[in-house]
Amino acid sequence: MDVAELRETFTFFDDWEDKYRFVIDLGKELEDIPEADKQEKNLIRGCQSQVWLTHHLTDKGTINFKLDSDAFIVRGLISIVLTALNNKQPEDILAFDIYALFEELELLQHLSQTRGNGLRAMIARIREIAEDLT
Repeated sequence: MDVAELRETFTFFDDWEDKYRFVIDLGKELEDIPEADKQEKNLIRGCQSQVWLTHHLTDKGTINFKLDSDAFIVRGLISIVLTALNNKQPEDILAFDIYALFEELELLQHLSQTRGNGLRAMIARIREIAEDLT
């Protein structure tokens, strides 16, 4: 799924509960990261649930991120973040307004403060990695 398909899919939902279920379904489809990567050094601080992030620079100069969480709703948010930012050039990651996407999908206003803080911490870490690789 790409960002355009994600946007289109969200237009089919009339209320928050339908969107919430869809986000959870996205989380269930997210590939787990290996247990060996679920280490303290890969944890993102500021998240209510545990979120792990690893990355590597590909031969094409794109960044491949792997993220995982112990909470389905967070895994769903991760899926959205990965749809928008994974396997992109660092400059493209920094140029993309991920918060505008979450606003457009009407997700930010429905997240608890702690979930929102965790999402911001996740995005900040991804942006930090992209900045380091530019």
